[in-house]
Amino acid sequence: MKVDIWSDIRCPFCYIGKRKFELALEKFPHKDRIVIEWHSFELDPDAETLPDMDPAEYLAQKKGQTRDWAVQMNAHVSKVAAEVGLQFNIANTVVANSFNAHRLIQLAKSMGLDNEMEELLFTAYFIDGKNIDDSQVLTALGLAAGLERLAIESMLNGFDFSNEVRADEHIAQQIGISGVPFFVFDQKLAVSGAQSPETFLGAMEEAWSKAGIVL
Repeated sequence: MKVDIWSDIRCPFCYIGKRKFELALEKFPHKDRIVIEWHSFELDPDAETLPDMDPAEYLAQKKGQTRDWAVQMNAHVSKVAAEVGLQFNIANTVVANSFNAHRLIQLAKSMGLDNEMEELLFTAYFIDGKNIDDSQVLTALGLAAGLERLAIESMLNGFDFSNEVRADEHIAQQIGISGVPFFVFDQKLAVSGAQSPETFLGAMEEAWSKAGIVL
């Protein structure tokens, strides 16, 4: 059974949702028969890469709120992340456009390594404070995922996999996805947001049942 997931690297709830889904998957009796495909979605496609920008101030400006409000929001998100074992370091995140990171994921997907690439990018952004729009950072992460250096450099130096990113976003628009994470189980059942592991498990069981396979 296939699970399609739309997400953005800069979205904290996408990482939290990934972990909650994985917790559910561990309890699914047929987890070895689940195929996961990651899809690109940019929450802020016009975002500038601003390495020297304070992330709390950036969030405050984007939402029209105070910096104190943004700090409190980030603290709340970090608390939610900690509940699933993720130690976010949001104060040290680098404000960056995610398009090139999505292209790297698409390259990895062409090699069957998109799940590994997603995890490495999420960790780099939310925990290690890396600039996910920096070519050296993306090259190192691509190599860590098992990609070939020449393929990574060719992608970064050109426009390879841009169309794949746009195609994913076009599909998201067609099926009405306005926020991420967004999970589609066997093209039959959709779950939006970083839901509980129990919700994800129930969705997998329902989709599996609708496929005509007895649990």
